[in-house]
Amino acid sequence: MTEMGGGWVLLEVSDLTVNFGGLRALDDVSLSVSPGRLVGLIGPNGAGKTTAIDALTGFVSAQGSIRFAGERIDHLPAHERARKGLVRTFQSLELFEDLDVRQNLVVGLRGRGIVKSLIDAVTPQRTVAAPIIDEVLVNLGIQDLANRLPKDLSQGQRKLVAVARALVAQPKLVLLDEPASGLDSSESIEFGKSLRNLVDDGLTVLLVDHDMSLVLEVCDDLYVLEFGRIIASGPPNQVRSDPQVIAAYLGHSGANPKREV
Repeated sequence: MTEMGGGWVLLEVSDLTVNFGGLRALDDVSLSVSPGRLVGLIGPNGAGKTTAIDALTGFVSAQGSIRFAGERIDHLPAHERARKGLVRTFQSLELFEDLDVRQNLVVGLRGRGIVKSLIDAVTPQRTVAAPIIDEVLVNLGIQDLANRLPKDLSQGQRKLVAVARALVAQPKLVLLDEPASGLDSSESIEFGKSLRNLVDDGLTVLLVDHDMSLVLEVCDDLYVLEFGRIIASGPPNQVRSDPQVIAAYLGHSGANPKREV
């Protein structure tokens, strides 16, 4: 398959197929992500975007080949894929509402185990000294939120906390599932800037989102899903001008890049 972005491929997916009964949710999907790239996966509701993330991370059964850091991982369960550095976020955020931001990040530390992490997070005398937590908070510009509860945060801030919790695991690749969902335009712009800065500093990201403006602005490469199949791929400008993408998502004139897809 053709490498997008050039160089060594961190994630290489070939002929990924997912069936739910008689419904084929993904149909021979192939894609690749190179280190240090921000790759977008876009498509309308029901196109198969979240199913793709679920399949890549082991949350649903799939056929096809998934190679990560040079190793076949499609036979591994979800927790073992995460241990290898393939980490995801969820649309529902899954934050612990009774833990402050720092404690939520403690839970995300790699190799600690969920029970030990929760004990450390809720027990004051077991404060965890983890420089990566402070580093991630600063990199995302949310260090001032460290001692606040999620319920006291805006939706945009909650999204950043969810991303931060994924990042403290120091993943090789993070898969973001609709991170801009529910954000207003200004929050989306700020989120995009934070994400782009992280990638420019060396993070590798596969971004799934409806916000076309965000995706076109921050991504290095794009894949477009429709009815479980890839219909276009390439740099944002190339994908934006693809006739199938224009017809399906932007309107025939291609003049409305802010339309959600």
